[in-house]
Amino acid sequence: MNNRAGTFVPTSAGYSAFMPEDLPPDPPLEYDDELHLLLSKADRNLARLDGITSVLPNPDLFIAMYVKKEALLSSQIEGTQASLEGVLEFEADLTPKDDVNEIKEVVNYIKALNYGIDRLNDNPMSLTLLKEIHKVLLEGTRGDDKNSGEFKTCQNYIGMPGASINEAIFVPPTPDMTILAMEGLEKFFYSRDKIPPLVKIALIHAQFETIHPFLDGNGRIGRLLITFYLVWREILSKPLLYLSIYLKNNRTEYYDLLMKVRTDGAWEDWVKFFLKGISETSQEAANTAREILTLKEDIISKLYENSISSIYAVKLVDLLFDRPLVSNQYIAYKLNISQVTASTLVNRFEDVGILREVTGKKRYKMYLCTDYVEIISRGTNNI
Repeated sequence: MNNRAGTFVPTSAGYSAFMPEDLPPDPPLEYDDELHLLLSKADRNLARLDGITSVLPNPDLFIAMYVKKEALLSSQIEGTQASLEGVLEFEADLTPKDDVNEIKEVVNYIKALNYGIDRLNDNPMSLTLLKEIHKVLLEGTRGDDKNSGEFKTCQNYIGMPGASINEAIFVPPTPDMTILAMEGLEKFFYSRDKIPPLVKIALIHAQFETIHPFLDGNGRIGRLLITFYLVWREILSKPLLYLSIYLKNNRTEYYDLLMKVRTDGAWEDWVKFFLKGISETSQEAANTAREILTLKEDIISKLYENSISSIYAVKLVDLLFDRPLVSNQYIAYKLNISQVTASTLVNRFEDVGILREVTGKKRYKMYLCTDYVEIISRGTNNI
């Protein structure tokens, strides 16, 4: 047992809870050649991703859909079985194929992310902000009765379903230790040091997951924290980086490395894994943005080739990249056209393969821009 990251402290209840040492690690991180190279690559790829926002015609539309993908992936890591199409159906006031309670968890994640980004415009990262975001995340969901918006007041632990605390894989700090540990983490947010920002958020994320300050939602808040920190520090101008797909695909290594930090003080191994994730997800997001740009160009070309070139046709394309599941009524309302005109437009889009009817109804039909949804939903289908 290496005490570099903290120690297991016996409690009067008979189990030992982990009390982390304040950050930064002592002795300091060792920057070997591999870590330097990974940091350089992560910085480069993240800068390229941030630059993508300047060439997207409407980056906010892309971000809004990408946030839906992140919300799905982050919720799936916690066992939620929802799909992107289910979320879109819910937002369109349809009865979704998926469990509505699980979709609400995804929708709340989107709300929590948007709420946090908005608050960071005028406020610093803080424990108060994390509690506010936590309340938004859990409101009206299965975790709402678990002290939402407040740090834990009873002991939590990580273990197999049905396991007792004495059989736990890991027991985080007790409630009274939690306050001290979180106050130490908050000080590290603000500390003036020479730690590179990507390394610093790697340390913050691992420390947050180790403290496990809430009774529920720690994984999701910990992943949101990465994006919030990078936006707050102005490393990202838009909230475009999300590690959930990387953590989902490397789930076992992720949990093993977090535990190795606690037991062996192996901060360097964790930071290297995290930086690889920054690089991979930055590239994936940039490639997705380019694919969407290409798709939009292809759709516009298809319209002109098939003599569907009215101003409303072009406006409908823009609308689909904002909301890819639409009805005639919605299109008529958003484009300020008659339902007859909207219906004619939709029929033309359906004929050339841009839209597909998905309800199978004779009335109240809904149409999906399948190519767009396929790009965005990649990686969210297999849990």
